[in-house]
Amino acid sequence: MSSRVSINSLIIFTMVLSCLLGLSHAKCDFKAIFNFGDSNSDTGGFFAAFPAESGPFGMTYFNKPAGRASDGRLIVDFLAQAFGLPFLSPYLQSIGSNFRHGANYATLASTVLLPNTSLFVTGISPFSLAIQLNQMKQFKTKVEEIHQQEAKTPSPDIFGKSLYTFYIGQNDFTSNLASVGIGGVKKYLPQVVSQITSTIKELYNLGGLTFMVLNLAPVGCYPSFLVQLPHNGSDLDDFGCMVSYNNAVVDYNNMLKDALKQTRKTLPKASIIYVDNYKVLLELFHHPTSHGLKYGTKACCGYGGGDYNFNPKLYCGNTKVINGSTVTATACDDPYNYVSWDGIHATEAANKLITYAILNGSYSDPPFPLHKHCDLQPIG
Repeated sequence: MSSRVSINSLIIFTMVLSCLLGLSHAKCDFKAIFNFGDSNSDTGGFFAAFPAESGPFGMTYFNKPAGRASDGRLIVDFLAQAFGLPFLSPYLQSIGSNFRHGANYATLASTVLLPNTSLFVTGISPFSLAIQLNQMKQFKTKVEEIHQQEAKTPSPDIFGKSLYTFYIGQNDFTSNLASVGIGGVKKYLPQVVSQITSTIKELYNLGGLTFMVLNLAPVGCYPSFLVQLPHNGSDLDDFGCMVSYNNAVVDYNNMLKDALKQTRKTLPKASIIYVDNYKVLLELFHHPTSHGLKYGTKACCGYGGGDYNFNPKLYCGNTKVINGSTVTATACDDPYNYVSWDGIHATEAANKLITYAILNGSYSDPPFPLHKHCDLQPIG
């Protein structure tokens, strides 16, 4: 069965499932979600620490900037919605946060490896995976010190009833591609994988039992990298994606998958799920019209038009003078037709399709259909 048929099948499956469930929901095995990641799953942590966000981000769902590097909701938002949980509050957000059903440690530009190394260029968040793990440890300690459940904190037994999600590593892969190339980046990717697996082990020792790790996306299809990374026409596949960079991602993803398989053997009570996010997104980039979209490797929000609508000198929402004229990188009127929001991140429409794949479990190793653990609510 082709991946195109498979994705269509899982969308139909999820729609039918949602209709069958209606508004009657049994208790979910997962009482909370704790997320670790970068801008692909940051629900406001970075901008809580460094307030600077502006439109048109959030235009599709929130009707205003909401701390997300998208026009609307992220995968972690859709997962929370499917579980009947509120959107995850960023751990760094002090005003208006509610942590009864988990916390989000992800921040824009985060890496797995520590950023204070010569491997990394400027523009990387200080909140690496190790820092996010320490924040989680602090959170658990504070919850246990309270003893009695407060209005906006969970009960101390929540940690064994939670889903721990990881969507991180893209910045480790891409931050130095232009300077050291694929060969240079590959040298430290084993360290990235090792850090992820060691973090899972530490969370397991804290009481975590269910871990879901999304692999890296096909960066060779991203408009920003198609514009900025060196390549020639022979490196492009039939759909306009860079083969060499995507092959390097596949090598990393295989390494991650093998490492998680080995980690399962050392943590017999844990469920460790590898999600093939790469395969789903590659299908969307290659065949957008087969999934209700129109544009694959073209950004909705950007400047320059053309095949990619991305200009590294003028990021989505920004205004500056170029060639004597004041110009703005504006958003399209129909982000629901695009895979790429700003050349770097996915649209809400693409995030929803990826979430359908996660809920179905057919892109997970081992297969992990979440409807067997929770009566899922429809995601709209």
